[in-house]
Amino acid sequence: MSAPIRRALLVCNAKARNGGVSLDEIKAILREGGVTPLDPPKDADACEAIRALAAEVDFVILGGGDGTMNAAAPALVETGLPLAILPLGTANDLARSLGLPLDPVAAARFIPTARPQPVDLGWVNGHYYFNVASIGFSAELAGELTSEAKKRWGVFGYAVAAVRVLRKVRPFGVTIEHDGKVEKVTTIQVSVGNGRHYGGGMTVEQEAAVDDGKLDFYSLEVKHWWRLLALLPALRRGTHGKAEDVRAFHTKEIRVTTRKPRPVNTDGELTTHTPAHFKVMPKILRIYAPSPEEREAPSDLASLGSRILGTAPPR
Repeated sequence: MSAPIRRALLVCNAKARNGGVSLDEIKAILREGGVTPLDPPKDADACEAIRALAAEVDFVILGGGDGTMNAAAPALVETGLPLAILPLGTANDLARSLGLPLDPVAAARFIPTARPQPVDLGWVNGHYYFNVASIGFSAELAGELTSEAKKRWGVFGYAVAAVRVLRKVRPFGVTIEHDGKVEKVTTIQVSVGNGRHYGGGMTVEQEAAVDDGKLDFYSLEVKHWWRLLALLPALRRGTHGKAEDVRAFHTKEIRVTTRKPRPVNTDGELTTHTPAHFKVMPKILRIYAPSPEEREAPSDLASLGSRILGTAPPR
């Protein structure tokens, strides 16, 4: 007895770095696997399309990068529809955290046989995020890194923009409230991670997972910008929390305030400002992905991170 045909809303971001992938090939692969793809209403954004067709489909396939997933999160949570990912972006950090194929065609072949896995979302001031939210250096980097630069240079665009931002980064004061504690620190960046990877291969914390029910916080309390360069290998591996000038801990809820409002970067998009209230939303969404026991980081992750940070030549 053959499996029943499932219907999936297929929404692809044509502006994503790999947005020019052949949708005809993707759709043919899905149909061969027993999935009928439905196109979104004309001119509808991802959230509008999901809400409009929620009653007609079994799940949603989003083609794009982390910003595309971030933008669709409210509608996915609201409708309860599972998500399948076609990684078409520059960094595809959520796909990396979940151990998904990074090639769009391979990802399309994976979807029909995959099972939806429950995952957490981060939440800050009413905005959901999958990977990490940051204040300071990363937020300034997000403002500097244009979509045109990402499409032209790929992951190398992060390095180019980072050099420009590094020259003008300045420490700032932050008040951190968590787990009954109040701490005042001077930092160049605070980050609150939900997943494992961000920024094109950087790692929030080496043991972090998108379904572990906690947030991973770190603050880079360095005195000179060159110290950040020295920390880059540890930031790539997720071991920076061991450094003396890095404050790191796990929590489920945290409040961050600054003297003046500062932008908050969520998955590469500037979405809100301080004061910022962060929470983890456990198992609030389902994504077609390998089970936690089956997940492995893509084999090219270490070399990719090295190339982003300029510690190894591109191959």
